[in-house]
Amino acid sequence: MSAPAAGAPISLWRDRRFRRFWAGQSISEFGDRITELALPLIAVTALSASANQVAWLTALVWTPNLLAIVLGAWVDRRVHKRRLMVFADLVRGAVLLSLPVAYLLDAVSLGQLYAVAVSTGTAAVLFNTAYPPFFAHLVPRSSYVEANSRLSASRSVSHVVGPAVGGGLVQALTAPFAVVVDALSYVASAFLIGRIPLDESPAGTDEAAVPSLLRRAREGMTFVTRHPVLRAGLCCAMTVNFFTFVAGSGLMVLFASRVLGLSAGVIGLALGVGSTGAFLGAVLAPRISRRIGVGRSIVVGAVLFPAPIAVAAGAGGPLWARAGALAAAEFLSGIGVMLFDVNLNSLQTSVIPDGMRSRVAGAFSTVNYGIRPLGAVVGGLLATTFGLRTTLLIGAAGGTLSVLWLLASPIPRIHSLTPDDMAAPSGDAGPDHRPTPC
Repeated sequence: MSAPAAGAPISLWRDRRFRRFWAGQSISEFGDRITELALPLIAVTALSASANQVAWLTALVWTPNLLAIVLGAWVDRRVHKRRLMVFADLVRGAVLLSLPVAYLLDAVSLGQLYAVAVSTGTAAVLFNTAYPPFFAHLVPRSSYVEANSRLSASRSVSHVVGPAVGGGLVQALTAPFAVVVDALSYVASAFLIGRIPLDESPAGTDEAAVPSLLRRAREGMTFVTRHPVLRAGLCCAMTVNFFTFVAGSGLMVLFASRVLGLSAGVIGLALGVGSTGAFLGAVLAPRISRRIGVGRSIVVGAVLFPAPIAVAAGAGGPLWARAGALAAAEFLSGIGVMLFDVNLNSLQTSVIPDGMRSRVAGAFSTVNYGIRPLGAVVGGLLATTFGLRTTLLIGAAGGTLSVLWLLASPIPRIHSLTPDDMAAPSGDAGPDHRPTPC
């Protein structure tokens, strides 16, 4: 069973395969929100970690993406992408379960947290490089934006409910036991994805003619750098990710806890309330893209995503004002990131050929996600040198400037994902087209 024809409109509500995948992703996203809060809180509260150590914890989660370009080239030659996704989910669940076990043995250490971060990050890279071809087979082109909107809406709901529930679980059960919920969510995701019927038949490539792993990896990166839409999207995403990780989630939790004086429960509640903006942005993304265009929606999102970090950085006054500023920053940023992600992901899916999807995903992950640990480390150094508040302001200002990559590209002129509208901006990515470096 493969996806319907590109132009065939279908109702995703009636697509059992998509509903099953959507459910698995929704459950997994919910669990992730708990761990995102629990891991830095374990470091801060149980191990008295410094700002720099918390920044390194965030960095190590994303460091495996530096190898994504090679892993993506390997995944591209695997027929059963779904099996790889299931395996990645099960690995993440098993690794997270090591935390409560170590806690019971009174053996939790910063080294173990770092190992968990690297292991779960590596499994995430495997899942994410197998995901694009799986998604393209599961969903028809005409439903890309709608499908991404629904997946992002679920992620947004997890940001609303997850931090609040996670904060409560951390206070009630302690952080090591709170991550058990995330481990079980990966098991549920693996079960649901494993039950999706999908035709992943090979394209019939002659194995003797298959280039080497490194050559395939290089081809993926070359395709990105020569494609005007992919190149601009990557440069923008890379820049905004670097600066938002300078002011990363670990430092934001640390800032809220130590500078704003908020408890774990209040932090979780503020982030949860603020994350309703992400849900609103995900739901409205298809409507906004139809009204102002896919490209312009990406541009608006690129600004609205990082700029509100400055709102949190300027927080002060009574408890309600401090918590309110944190919630407001999360709300506005959530709208921005969903406008950016839903439309850019859909646009990228529409311009990447089937045989290149995992390689391109690997190239994107290596640059886009690989820059995140560097941003987190720089953020830790800046926070140690200049303080948390100044570091957040630097992240907001630098991230906003990422929009300049888009303004110099064809992306703002793309209105829809129809072949006629995509033909001109996509251009020719042939050997004579010289790439403009990021």
